[in-house]
Amino acid sequence: MIETLKSRFSENMNRHPGLSWALVETRLKENAPALETLKRMEESGGEPDTIGFDENGRLIFCDCAKESPISRRSLCYDEEALRKRTKNPPQGSAVRAAQEMGVALMTEELYRRLQSLGEFDLKTSSWIATPKEIRDQGGALFCERRYGAVFTFHNGADSYYSVRGWRGYFYV
Repeated sequence: MIETLKSRFSENMNRHPGLSWALVETRLKENAPALETLKRMEESGGEPDTIGFDENGRLIFCDCAKESPISRRSLCYDEEALRKRTKNPPQGSAVRAAQEMGVALMTEELYRRLQSLGEFDLKTSSWIATPKEIRDQGGALFCERRYGAVFTFHNGADSYYSVRGWRGYFYV
């Protein structure tokens, strides 16, 4: 896993300017659970990489696959939506899948940060963390890039589409 991450890190320096691989590797080697999470992200097609630090000095790792990973598509937003979907329910929910992987759904802020570092979701879209006020009304948010711009949309949380998946992140 370390070699895969090192290679991806070196090939995508624009995602983490000024960050050294030595620092990343040290943090990863001191955190076996993080390596296991990164392995699960990789195995599901997420192509994880770091996009730098958060405001507390933690490394942010997130899914950097060009499109929302195919193994993470066709899911409704969360378990509540899945329970309420009695006709043609999907196989699961994005929130549960992320939790099982040990990550959280990307926030809109992180999604836009990722998009500032490259072009992602040109053909797909990704569920993102949805504010409680929206979720309480049955909605959920997703993002995508079209026409050179990043869009945030809403849909019923129980909806699912073959091109909508999810992207995750966590801190090290």
